[in-house]
Amino acid sequence: MSHQASPPDHPAIAFSGVKLLLGGSTIYADLSFTVGAGEFVCLLGPSGCGKSSALRLIGGLLPYQAGDVQVEGLAPKQAWQKLAYVFQAPRLLPWKDARDNAAFGLEMRKPELGMPDRRKRAMDELARVGLAADAGKMPAMLSGGERQRVAIARALALDPDIILMDEPFSALDHTTRSRLRQQIVELWQETGKTVLFVTHDIDEALYLADRIIVLSNKPATVCEVVTVTAPRPRDPEHDADLKRQRAHLISIFETIERQSAEDKVA
Repeated sequence: MSHQASPPDHPAIAFSGVKLLLGGSTIYADLSFTVGAGEFVCLLGPSGCGKSSALRLIGGLLPYQAGDVQVEGLAPKQAWQKLAYVFQAPRLLPWKDARDNAAFGLEMRKPELGMPDRRKRAMDELARVGLAADAGKMPAMLSGGERQRVAIARALALDPDIILMDEPFSALDHTTRSRLRQQIVELWQETGKTVLFVTHDIDEALYLADRIIVLSNKPATVCEVVTVTAPRPRDPEHDADLKRQRAHLISIFETIERQSAEDKVA
């Protein structure tokens, strides 16, 4: 099952000329990009360029000094209930089982929902990510990939319009990472959610994204936006178009690194 994302001129997320200063460092001087409703967009860039900071701005967790950030046409602090996060670490509570961890976001955000309703929604999402049979297990009994799937179920249980994912598979082994990449694509296709996925892995971005927004080093700007039209599931190792796009992205990163080295010398 697939769906057609709306074009980026109907944005779910819009950055317009954003300036961000943190700890005396300029993270962004003039950052602009959009994410269309229903799109799967990867934010790709070198480590330390401010990719995760973009997610924090979208969630209203950081103040910015100039420009504008909008989430479905609203200021971030007005739109936070439209969002859910999946972080690099699953952040599960060790004293709660998988079901109650998956329900925990609802417990915090929608306390008016009774426990039976929260648990039912959590169970539905655990089933969606293939963990219904493991709902009673504590986090210590789950593998790294299973814990991350509980975190994804927790995000989906909130029924957000937008899911923000901050390198959620980077700490996992290659086989688990590959399996979860395919699973997150399938979940996105089923649900039609907008996904903004932070990564510094070119192959991961090519596997996942409708569009790849490539950021420079700090102060970060958009170097290029790469549209990926290869049919899913994708094989960046063997698909000729994806191999060409990978070579192009590598060349962009090499240019970023060269400019960074030149700036340091200067």
